[in-house]
Amino acid sequence: MWWHSARRRRAGDRVLIGEVARRSGVSARMLRHYDSLGLVRPTGRTSTGYREYTTADIQLIFQVESLRSLGLSLRDVRRALDDPGFAPSALVDDLIRQTRERIAGETELLNRLRRIGAADPADWADVLETVALLRGLGSESAGRRQRAALSSAEKVPVEALVEAVLGEADPNVAGALRWALAQSADSGLALLAEGLRSPDAVVRRRAVETVVEIPHDAATDLLRDALTHADVVVRRHAALALGARGVADAVATLVDMVVEEAHDVDAADALSALANDSALADRITTTLVDRLAHESVRQSARRRLTQALADIPGPAASCALAELSRDQDRVVAMTATYVLGLRDG
Repeated sequence: MWWHSARRRRAGDRVLIGEVARRSGVSARMLRHYDSLGLVRPTGRTSTGYREYTTADIQLIFQVESLRSLGLSLRDVRRALDDPGFAPSALVDDLIRQTRERIAGETELLNRLRRIGAADPADWADVLETVALLRGLGSESAGRRQRAALSSAEKVPVEALVEAVLGEADPNVAGALRWALAQSADSGLALLAEGLRSPDAVVRRRAVETVVEIPHDAATDLLRDALTHADVVVRRHAALALGARGVADAVATLVDMVVEEAHDVDAADALSALANDSALADRITTTLVDRLAHESVRQSARRRLTQALADIPGPAASCALAELSRDQDRVVAMTATYVLGLRDG
């Protein structure tokens, strides 16, 4: 190997240790340490005992430093230099693993410091309180995480709360974290929007469930955008929340949920709530009737659509029910007839 051939080259000009230190950037103290370990021994000494290094010695020093720059210990460097059969692959793999672990640890520390800084502590008591809450949020105990979440509103940076809620599997802890985020106005919405774009479906679901509980216009806008999300779970959560907030854009998705029997009762309730607006009532009726007439809609879905129509007020809905009372599907016809009887009464 190249360093073994370098070790055999013991010729050329000789320089003293001070000059070697200047050329190589390695301190004289470290060069003496290399000598004591037998790692880089100077080729000779002067009559007064000063170490003399050849060009080959200096090249070897550079080789040692190159290997050390990769994270090798001096012991591993010596093995690499002395053993021609020493294979680097396993050692390099181990160095990669160690480096990743070190980076992860340093990143975690950096994030913790940033969060403490974002909390804008007034004194060290505030710092210690923030550290305690952050540790609580990362505890293995669900009970401790929940207590920390309930104590975190306005005390823990929103970044930490968002990270915690997107990674939380326990429903009680997740509920406490969503509550804490709801108290922080809309400051976490940008991070939650990133969660909605996550490649992980579970993270996307947790993100939309959190946005749903933030009662601000910016959250409503984010939910409105989520109606066109590629993930049907995100769309459905957004539609149910928007229905409760009186947003007409949710109508089409809510009707789809009735057809697909996906939280269809909740979707029908949301449609009924939206229909308290007379203008929306006619729009909802038209959408339901159009879906009822669609040939691809199954019999069971037509029955659910009829039941949803029963909760929509107004003359347009009554007219549609009168037509359905003569439907070929006996269950649909009976449901429509029964509802009309209640309305007439």
